[in-house]
Amino acid sequence: MSKSLPYSMKDVRYDNAKFRQRSCFKMITQTLLTSNVKRDCVRCSTGKFLLLLMIGGLAYLMFTHASPINSVTSLAKEGNLSTNGSNKFGRFWRKPPRLPPRLTPDQISSNNISIHEPEKLNAASKWRARQQSVKNAFIHAWSGYKKYAMGYDELMPLSQRGVDSLGGLGATVVDALDTAMIMGIDEVVSEAGSWIEKNLPERISQKGQVNLFETTIRVLGGLLSAYHLSGAEQGKNLIHKGPKPIVYLENARNLADHLLIAFNSSPTVIPFSDVVLHDRTAHPAPDGMSSTSEVSTLQLEFNYLSSLTGDPKYSIESMKVLEHLKTLPKVEGLVPIYISPQTGEFNGENIRLGSRGDSYYEYLVKVWLQQRDSKLTYLHDMYEEAMKGVRHLLVRKSVPNGLVFVGELPYGPNGAFSPKMDHLDCQQEYKFGCQDMLRRRVKRSSTIPGTEWEDYLCSKFGCLVDTGSKTRDEDITREEAIRATNTLLKSILTEEL
Repeated sequence: MSKSLPYSMKDVRYDNAKFRQRSCFKMITQTLLTSNVKRDCVRCSTGKFLLLLMIGGLAYLMFTHASPINSVTSLAKEGNLSTNGSNKFGRFWRKPPRLPPRLTPDQISSNNISIHEPEKLNAASKWRARQQSVKNAFIHAWSGYKKYAMGYDELMPLSQRGVDSLGGLGATVVDALDTAMIMGIDEVVSEAGSWIEKNLPERISQKGQVNLFETTIRVLGGLLSAYHLSGAEQGKNLIHKGPKPIVYLENARNLADHLLIAFNSSPTVIPFSDVVLHDRTAHPAPDGMSSTSEVSTLQLEFNYLSSLTGDPKYSIESMKVLEHLKTLPKVEGLVPIYISPQTGEFNGENIRLGSRGDSYYEYLVKVWLQQRDSKLTYLHDMYEEAMKGVRHLLVRKSVPNGLVFVGELPYGPNGAFSPKMDHLDCQQEYKFGCQDMLRRRVKRSSTIPGTEWEDYLCSKFGCLVDTGSKTRDEDITREEAIRATNTLLKSILTEEL
């Protein structure tokens, strides 16, 4: 009986198998059938399992991950993404996006112009529509005046009749003439100019009492503006319909000669408030006082008339007033609203930017701009000081909304503050803004008072807001209404609003 071998035949077949050629399939099946695989699976730790799971998950995300929902939705709407599953793997291998071409600065500028051109066209059409609205309002007002009150100073629209509340010189006709010229309404220019040529010389010599201030700013100023806008001053041919431009200048000079008696009759350089035209006399108001704004709102017109005629007497008499006001005591540049022509001193303590005080501050900077070649720096200094005083003493904010407004000091700086604004206060924001804009072109500084609430009122109600109720029908169409349309049209034309 033979001895058993030290190894089994299974070992022999295994050793020989290492050197025999085996197919890949047979190797895999044999490996799976061996007990070593079972032992390896048992030995597989939890960490190894999680590692394998993570690797599998990353592989899955690389091939199947889609963009966020919002991105997929937006791309699908644009037609740049196919929503079926066949395109998922294609996105992984897609090419990088193409960069836009680099443009030269000139090309960039050209593109920007083409983009913003429609906005400019819309803005231009909006301005034209606003211009036309202002013209329509003016034509409507003139048509009513012509129909019911032609030649009178004012129209009372409710009773549909005219009144001579300013002396009977046809104030609305003359005051509206330069506005019609600016608007290019030749029909109105012809009607107003013809009336002036035929009727005004006789009225200047025959009418009775007129107010120095009102007649200067409306009639004298209107005639001088018409002469300037007619082109005669520049030696141009007749631009507008109507009489020859010299008609306006001759009437202006004739009227100014009658008004000078207010200066010559006063015992001081402060003129009397009223003039009787037909006998060339002057006298103070019933209370003996002149308004501070009235005596200091004559200089622009009289200076310009002296420039046109070469006769300095008009400018000399009017500028004496401002030179005198420079020497009087003030409250941080602010002045009372009354002054006595008998003593040349301020009367009372009432300080405000409304009626009887408003245009004093306005003309300080306007006359300085008009006469800046004459080095009248004291006017600029007075204006600067007054604007600081306005900010300090008159500008307040309402409670609780914090709206900025301009009030009054009826009893002076030591008295109670009055939070009252009238319609002339409302105009101050626009006046001071335009004046400061012009002033900065000559001298770089800024003192615009922050009266946003006034500006809001002006923009909403056309600078005719009043603290009192409007019950008298003559108040509805004062010359300020036509003057306001003039101002608005000029602002729109120059795009300064």
